[in-house]
Formats: sequence, structure tokens, C-alpha cells
Amino acid sequence: MIARMPRAPRLCVADRRRELAEATLPLVIEHGRAVTTRQIAQAAGVAEGTIFRVFATKDEVIEAAIARGFDIETYVIAVEGLNPDGTLEEVLTRATQLMMDRFAHIFRLLTVLGSSAKPTMSGSPDLVERIGKAHERLLAPHRAHFTIAPREVMRYLRLLAFSGSNPHVTDGRLLTATEIVTLVLNGTTKEPTC
Repeated sequence: MIARMPRAPRLCVADRRRELAEATLPLVIEHGRAVTTRQIAQAAGVAEGTIFRVFATKDEVIEAAIARGFDIETYVIAVEGLNPDGTLEEVLTRATQLMMDRFAHIFRLLTVLGSSAKPTMSGSPDLVERIGKAHERLLAPHRAHFTIAPREVMRYLRLLAFSGSNPHVTDGRLLTATEIVTLVLNGTTKEPTC
């Protein structure tokens, strides 16, 4: 007797597409475009036929997963949820680690997909503004510590997080969030001695 896959719960087309794209993304990172519909169905907990009720082809599922992987909205929500409590170093380290995780994710996708990837790395002006406001809220309790605007501090952190998360730029030794925060806050020179 053949065991039957339990019937997937009913979802509207948009929700089912989103569910399948989310389940497919880790598979694309692991297998690239060679991922099978069987693997996708297993990861999503659905029958293979369910995939083709909302996507015409496997390539459409993969493209939806890739778009999901490059989507910045999840990152924006995570930035908005960062906790502003703690020391300046703790707050900046949390924000920098979040950036680094995002960049590492993007670099993994780009590595697997190669030149076939077409990421949209910048967000809409609204999303960029939301990130800026979230960063300002995060740094508001520590504003007195800065000689430059909080958005500039975050820009320096973002630039270092981007390059420090890229194994091709770092000669194979990725930076840590703590190293980046220390560099931005303290620089690389010693205090002058008398």
C-alpha cells in the first residue's frame, strides 16, 4: 500500500506561492537551479501537484524563491525590531550583525546563482527611509556620543559590514560585527601620549 501525502491546508494562491517560495529558497541556496520539484514539495509539506496549481513551471518557483531571497522587506522589519537597550557597543553590534547576516545571505545566493542572478539590492525610497528611521530610533539614546549624524555612523557600519561579509574581499577572513563596531567607534590609532 502506498502512503499518501496528507492534503495540504487550503491557502489562497498568493499565500501558497509565498509558502512555496519560502520553502524553495534554502533548497536553491543548497542545490542551485538543479533543485527538483520533489524536493520542493517535501520541504513545503505538499504534493508535487500542489506546486503546479499556483506555478506553471519549476523555473517560476525558483524565480519566486530568488525574488524572496533578495527581498529587503524582511530585513527592514528586523531592523525596526532591534532593541535599543544596552550600551552603545551592544546596540551597534546587534545592528551590524543583522547587516552582516543579510549580506552573507545575498552573497550565498549570488555565489550559487552566478551571473543568472538579477538582484534588486536597493529598496524603494520608503524602505530606505524606514531603515534610516529605525537606525535613528536605535541610536537616539546614544546621540551625545557621536560627532557625526547617526545615519552617517550607520553608513560606515553598513560599508564595513558589506565588505567584511564578503569572502572575496576579506581574503577569506570575514570580519565580525564586534571588530567592525570597534573600528568605527575607536578607529585604528592610539590616544596620543604626553
